[in-house]
Amino acid sequence: QVQLVESGGTLVQAGGSLRLSCVASGRTSSRVNMGWFRQVPGKERMFVAAVTAPDTWSDGKILYDDSVKGRFTVSRDSAKNTLYLLMNSLKPEDTAVYYCAAGGWSTFESGWTYWGQGTQVTVSS
Repeated sequence: QVQLVESGGTLVQAGGSLRLSCVASGRTSSRVNMGWFRQVPGKERMFVAAVTAPDTWSDGKILYDDSVKGRFTVSRDSAKNTLYLLMNSLKPEDTAVYYCAAGGWSTFESGWTYWGQGTQVTVSS
């Protein structure tokens, strides 16, 4: 199995930047796809971005939701078993609990096996 721990969420002003981290552990953590979702109260968990595991594709495959494309950058450091989400030009609409996911490849919550506890990002204006 894979265990995930997110960190980095905080209060930030609109237009600012923030970097979230997700540390993965487990026997297969270095060979599993990982991604980010976000959720606000009363709404379903929504896809943000995802990146494939090493050697799954030659150059790696990255997906972004249209709402964050051009502003957010997802990356991973395989040696550190860490997934990152660099968020630039933040908007109040980005306010949500951000969750790290692993063990899947989907824009839907149901397509992933493992989840972190979430980290709150609040964007003020």
